[in-house]
Amino acid sequence: MINDDNFLPTPLCSMEALPDPGSKGFVHQGQALFAVRQGQQVFVYENRCPHRGIPLEWVPDQFLDSSQRLIQCATHGALFLPESGECVAGPCAGDYLKARPCHISNGHLWLD
Repeated sequence: MINDDNFLPTPLCSMEALPDPGSKGFVHQGQALFAVRQGQQVFVYENRCPHRGIPLEWVPDQFLDSSQRLIQCATHGALFLPESGECVAGPCAGDYLKARPCHISNGHLWLD
């Protein structure tokens, strides 16, 4: 008998747990992800720099630069646009973070 409970979607977090503006890291089904919030917009990406293949943050949940407007790789300072994941400065300029589709429902952030 298959337990259908294993196939129910689960939220990554409540919207209250995601600062505005801000970011938060997650491990979902063994994969490192992070979310960036700017107002009512939230973007989810794999936590992997396209240049070196390493996690972006040095400090947990800190994926944004000092302005809180761009995603920053802590290792070499590459900067990425939150809305597209495009690298706009640094050694991987023109590359993209791998986006994960998401949505907000009932005050929670969900992966699609």
